[in-house]
Amino acid sequence: MPSGTLPIETRNILDTLPTLIKKTFPIPGKFRSALPSGIAELSRLLTNGRGDRTLSYLGRPNLLSAYLHYFLPWNIYRLCLLIPHLDLSFSQNDTITDIGCGPLTFASALWIARPDLRKVPLEFFCIDRSSPALDAGKKFFASLSEGKSIWNIHPVREDIDFRQANITRKVKPASLVCAVNVFNEIYETISHNNTDGLKRMAANAARLLRGLSSDNASILTVEPGVPHSGHFISFLRESLPELGLVPASPCTHTDPCPLTKKRWCHFAFEAPDAPKELMRISAAAGLPKERLVFSFLLAKAGKKVSTTKTKEEKTRVISDVFPLPDNLYGRYGCCSHGLVLLTGERSRMERTASMNLVKPVFAADRTRDKKSGALIAEVL
Repeated sequence: MPSGTLPIETRNILDTLPTLIKKTFPIPGKFRSALPSGIAELSRLLTNGRGDRTLSYLGRPNLLSAYLHYFLPWNIYRLCLLIPHLDLSFSQNDTITDIGCGPLTFASALWIARPDLRKVPLEFFCIDRSSPALDAGKKFFASLSEGKSIWNIHPVREDIDFRQANITRKVKPASLVCAVNVFNEIYETISHNNTDGLKRMAANAARLLRGLSSDNASILTVEPGVPHSGHFISFLRESLPELGLVPASPCTHTDPCPLTKKRWCHFAFEAPDAPKELMRISAAAGLPKERLVFSFLLAKAGKKVSTTKTKEEKTRVISDVFPLPDNLYGRYGCCSHGLVLLTGERSRMERTASMNLVKPVFAADRTRDKKSGALIAEVL
C-alpha cells in the first residue's frame, strides 16, 4: 500500500479543485472574508460541538459554502489515497449506492482516482438528507467531468433511519454500497463506554448496508481515524459474516478482529501533494493539515475461509512510527495472530508506511511486548 504520493494525473486534477470549486460556487466579495470563520465553525460542529449541530446543518448557506470549499476537497483527497488500492471492479451498468453522500464526494473521488472507469457506464444512487448538498454535488460533478460523464447519477433526498436500518425509497440492489463519514454522526452520540450500544449500532448499520446490496456485492465504509471510529468498524466487521459478507481490506484474514479497546485500526498519511490553495485556506481557518487519518472497511460477499497461521503470513501496518529502546523504531501491525509490534531501524520503519503489507519475522519463542501484549516481529 502507498505512502501519501499520488499518481500524476490524480495530483494534477486535485490541484485544480480549489479553482474549480471557486468557479462553480463563487462567493460574493463581501462574504469571501467570512469563509475561514465559517470553516472553523463547521469544524467545531463536526467535532466537539456536535450537540449544537442540527440534522439540516448543510442547509445553512454559510456552512454549505464552508463544506464545499474546505471539507469537500480534503475528503476527495483522502479518498483518492485509498480508492486505487481497493479491489473494486465494475461491469457495464453496475449500480453504486452511496448513503449520506453529501455533495457527491465519493462519486467525484472515484471519477478522479479511477480513470479506467470513466468509460464504463455506471449507475449511482446518491442518498442524502440535504437537498442543497445534493444539488451542489450534481453541479460540482458536472463541472469536474466537464459535462461529459456517461455515469447516470440519481440524487435521492432521503432521511435514512440508521437505528431502524432502513430507507423508505426503493433503489436497485447495488454492486457496491458505500458510506463515507456517515455513521460517526450517529455513533458519536453513544458513550465511549457503552460497548453494547455501539455493537447494536454497528449491527443496524450492517443490516442497512446489506439491505441495499446485491447478492454478490461489496460494501465500503470510511470513517475518521479516531478510537471510537475504529471500535465501531471492528463491531461492524463482526456483524457482517452472518449477512454473507467477509472482510476484504484492510484485513488480511477473516478471523475475529484481534484489536482491543486500547488499539484501533487506522491509517495516517502525510499530505505532500495537497493543493497549495487548499493548504492556504486551511491555515486561514486555523485548521492546518499535516496529515490525513482514517479508518475503513471493505467487505465482500462470500464464505468465511479458515486462515492458515504461518510465519510467512502477511501483516497490515496500522499505525504511525514511534521510537523504541536500543535505537529501534516500531509500528503496530495486524494479522490473524493478533496485534504485532513491528520493529527495525528508523529508516526502514519510516519506509514501511501505514497500510503496507509486510512479511514479519517472528522470534522463535514468539516473544510479546510487555506494554501492548503484541507479538514482536522484525521487518527486514
